Amino acid sequence: METEKLKCLILGSGPAGYTAAIYAARANMSPVLYEGIQPGGQLTTTTEIENFPGYPNGITGQEMMDQLKEQASRFGTDIRFGLATKADLSSRPFRITIDEEKEILAETLIIATGATAKYLGLDSEEKFKGQGVSACATCDGFFYKGKDVAVVGGGDTACEEASYLSGLCNKVYMIVRRDELRASKAMQERVKNTPNIEILWNCNTKEIVGTPMGGVNGAILAHKDGSEKRIDVHGFFLAIGHHPNSELFSEWVKTNTEGYIITEGKSSRTNIPGVFAAGDVQDPWYRQAVTAAGSGCMAALDAERFLAENK
Repeated sequence: METEKLKCLILGSGPAGYTAAIYAARANMSPVLYEGIQPGGQLTTTTEIENFPGYPNGITGQEMMDQLKEQASRFGTDIRFGLATKADLSSRPFRITIDEEKEILAETLIIATGATAKYLGLDSEEKFKGQGVSACATCDGFFYKGKDVAVVGGGDTACEEASYLSGLCNKVYMIVRRDELRASKAMQERVKNTPNIEILWNCNTKEIVGTPMGGVNGAILAHKDGSEKRIDVHGFFLAIGHHPNSELFSEWVKTNTEGYIITEGKSSRTNIPGVFAAGDVQDPWYRQAVTAAGSGCMAALDAERFLAENK
C-alpha cells in the first residue's frame, strides 16, 4: 500500500474543512484535504444562502463551496477526491487509509466530516430537496415568510424549529407520530401556547406533493386510525435529528451519546493530542455554515500551535 507523510490532514470539505485548509495553508502547514463522500458538504443541497456574512445578495450553497475550495487551493491546499475508510489514532503519526488503497501518516488530523440530517426515506422527499424540503429552519425558514409550513418531529429540535418558524410563517403544522411530545416541558408549553402552531398527533407523512417548477405545495398524512389527510404547505422541515459522521474515529476520540465528538472547552482539541474536530461533527447545537467556518479556523490555529510545541 502506498504511504505518504503529512504535517496536516483535513477530512471533510464543508465550510469547516475548507476554512481550516485556508488557515493551515497560510501557516505553511502544507495541508492535504480529502473531500469525502459529499464534496462541499451539506450546503451543496441548499439552494440560496442569505445569512452568511459578506453576501448581501445571497449565494447558492454550491457557489459558496466552489469559492471556498478555490480560496483554499489558491493558498496551496492539496485538495483531493477520496474517502477515509480506516483510521488508527493510537499513536502519532496518525494512520488514515484513503479509499482502502493509500495510507496517510499525519502529524495532525482535523476531522471536519460533518453530520448527516435524518430523513424519512420518501421518494417524494428526495425529489423536493431544496424545493421546499429542508432539514434546517434557521437556514431556509426566511424563504417561507408569510406562508404555511410543516415541521416533522416531536423532540426539542422540532419544537425549537416550529417556534422559530412561527415568527416568520403564517401557520406551522407539527407532524407528530405519537400522542405526546418528547420535548422538555418548557418547549412543549412554548409550542402549545403559540397560536399559529397546530400539532397533528398520531400522524406519519405518506407523501410530499408539489410540482417540478413550483416545488412543494402540500403533504399527505396518514393517521394512526387509518385515515388520510392533506395539508397545504410550501415548506416541509425535517427535525428528527442529525447523525454525526464520527464512527470511523469513535474507537479513540471521545464522543457524546449521540456520537458528536467532544472538544475541550472552547477549543477544537479532542482527547487525542494532535487530533482536532471542527464543524457539525462536533456541534449538535448551532449547525450553521458560519459557526462551522469559525470552528475550522480554530482547528487550524490549534493544529499550528500543536506542531510548534511538538517539533
